Amino acid sequence: MALTTVTRTYLDLAPGITLTRGEVPEGCAWRELERTAWRDCRALYTEIGADYHWHDRLPWPDEQWAGLIASPDTRAFVLELEGRPAGYVELARTDDSVEIAYFGLMGLAQGRGLGRWMLERAIAEAQAWGARRVWLHTCTLDSPVALPNYLARGFQIVRTEQYEAEVPTA
Repeated sequence: MALTTVTRTYLDLAPGITLTRGEVPEGCAWRELERTAWRDCRALYTEIGADYHWHDRLPWPDEQWAGLIASPDTRAFVLELEGRPAGYVELARTDDSVEIAYFGLMGLAQGRGLGRWMLERAIAEAQAWGARRVWLHTCTLDSPVALPNYLARGFQIVRTEQYEAEVPTA
C-alpha cells in the first residue's frame, strides 16, 4: 500500500439541461433492480469498484445492503451488454436533489460509448424522479475518462478537495 494524494471533484448538472431516456444501444438492456436485489447491487459495486478503489461498503453486513436498496430514496440500475452485467448506476435522493452516488462500467463495456449513454440515462432517470438538482462527485482514483464525460454531459465543477488515501501498489 502507498499513501497517495487524491483530488475529489464535486459537480452539479448545469441549470436548463433536461434529458430524456434515449433508446437503449443495440445489444444492451437497461433495467432497474428490484428493491430486494441487494445481492446484485453488492456484486456490481464490488466487481466494478475493484478497479476504482470503491471500498467503503465492502465491510457492510447483509442487513445494511438490504436496507439501502429497499429504501424509497435509492434506485439502482444495471446496464447489460449481450446478456451480461456491464454497468451499474445508483441514485440517492434527498428532498429534490438526486446524487449519482455510484456510476461505473466493467471492462467489457469500456471504449464503446456506453459510458456517455449510461450517464445521459442516469441523468434522465434522476430528472424523471423529480430532481431539481442532479449532482455527483468523482476523484482521481476513478477512470481517467470519468471527469471529461461528466463535463461533456453538462456537469459543472462546484468545488474540489484533496485527501490522502492508501492505494495498493502494483
